[in-house]
Amino acid sequence: MAEVTVSPEAFLAMGREVLAAQPFSRLIRAELAAFSRGRCELHVPVSESVKQQHGFVHGGVVSYAADNALTYAGGSALGMPVVTAEFKINYLRPAIGDRLIARAEAVHTGKTQSVCRCDVFILKDGEEKLCAVAQGTIAALSPKT
Repeated sequence: MAEVTVSPEAFLAMGREVLAAQPFSRLIRAELAAFSRGRCELHVPVSESVKQQHGFVHGGVVSYAADNALTYAGGSALGMPVVTAEFKINYLRPAIGDRLIARAEAVHTGKTQSVCRCDVFILKDGEEKLCAVAQGTIAALSPKT
């Protein structure tokens, strides 16, 4: 069976359609900035609604950005619908700035799962600072589900 190929623009457009179908992603105005096989860059603009009481981006939103970017990277590497099987995150510094940027890549992909890693940056005054690192296992969604 021949592999189907699409243009990079069509692949990104497809990824953006998937993101737009996620109510939480729409709620926090997440944006898919870059998407290719095994790689993803997801942005979340920082607004008051995603901050916690100390003025930092809430850890759950940082975790969301990492998890979603990991899933995009792993799903595109596997070439099928996927879910997160496991996920770990280390918060390195408070996310204080204008935009979260989550960059993920597939590190190893087998037949049914892909191990991926992600760096999450906060953009402030045009400078990126690493605020979290994450790793996850992305698994093929069972057809029985």
